[in-house]
Parts: sequence; C-alpha cells; structure tokens
Amino acid sequence: MLKAVSKKIEKMDFDFEHSQVRIIANRNCPEIKLVGLDVGPFEEGNEYETYYWVALELEKAGIARFREDETIGTAKLNKIQWTECVQTSGQISKLPDDFYPKLRRYITQLKQDAAKAPEKMREYERAGQLTRDIINSRMKKIVSLASTPTRTEQALKNFTKEEKFLYEHLYRFINGWRNRIIEQGETEQ
Repeated sequence: MLKAVSKKIEKMDFDFEHSQVRIIANRNCPEIKLVGLDVGPFEEGNEYETYYWVALELEKAGIARFREDETIGTAKLNKIQWTECVQTSGQISKLPDDFYPKLRRYITQLKQDAAKAPEKMREYERAGQLTRDIINSRMKKIVSLASTPTRTEQALKNFTKEEKFLYEHLYRFINGWRNRIIEQGETEQ
C-alpha cells in the first residue's frame, strides 16, 4: 500500500515537473535550442510560460524568475494555516492543484539553505511546523468526509490531486469496512 502511494505521488510530481508555469525574464536572452524543444527568446521584464523543469533551469542561470503567485513562501503558508484553523471540520479551503509539489520543493530548498547558512534554520523549522499544521488539519477533514456514507462532489472540488487520491482510498476502505460490519451483523440475526 505504501509503495502504491509513493508511486502515485512520484507520478504526480512528474506531471508537475512537466506542467506549464509562468516566469518573468530577468534579462534578454536569445532562443535556446534543446533536443526537441526551443525555449525563448526572452526579453527582460516580459512574462512567458514554459515547463516547470525549464523554468527551474532558467532561474538557476539567472535568465528568469518565477512569478510571485507561482511560488510558496512562509507568508503564504501562514495564511493557508490560519484559513484552515478558522474553518469548521466540514469545510476545506481551495488550494491550487500544484500546492503539494511546490510545497515539497520549497521545504527541500529551505533545508538545503539551512545546511549552508545556519541563520536559515529558523525559517526552515517554521515552514516545517506550518506544513505539519496544514497537513494535519486537512487530513482530519478528509478523514471526516471520507467517513460519511454518501459522497458529495461539493466537498471534493476543493481537494488537491493528492488529497483526492487519499480521500478515494479512505472512502473505499471505510465504506468496505462499514458494509462488512453491517452485513456480518445482518447474517447473525
């Protein structure tokens, strides 16, 4: 079961790496020819759309940067955590479908930064705590919704891909268990 979950998350990560993101050119750059893919040309200050993995390389080279709304930071995590805490157990806020892949990359980058610069450790620890709070809050809501005998598409619309995957498995497992208990009880009467 754990292996299947890991494979599914790896597949979602692969899909994310090949999804389109928006970037802003930091400087002018001629067209870059890759095998089977041409990137650019870029004009400083203009906005472009490209694959995430390409954008990451362009950022490393200083050619472009991710748009602010394409990134996750501690301030954004604070806002999400606060929103999750003030909602009732039946409510779950809308997150972008790519929230978890971006979150994993953000936490990984903070960890690497903290290893190089100890002053970054506090930010890494804070982001980790916010992440745990968000995940725990959302997971409780998902388990609660998966425990109800009837499915509501309204509840599912605010789930990310990873959360839908979790919900589907929990829903099937819990319903199977519930039905087995009821069937067992009915056959014993």
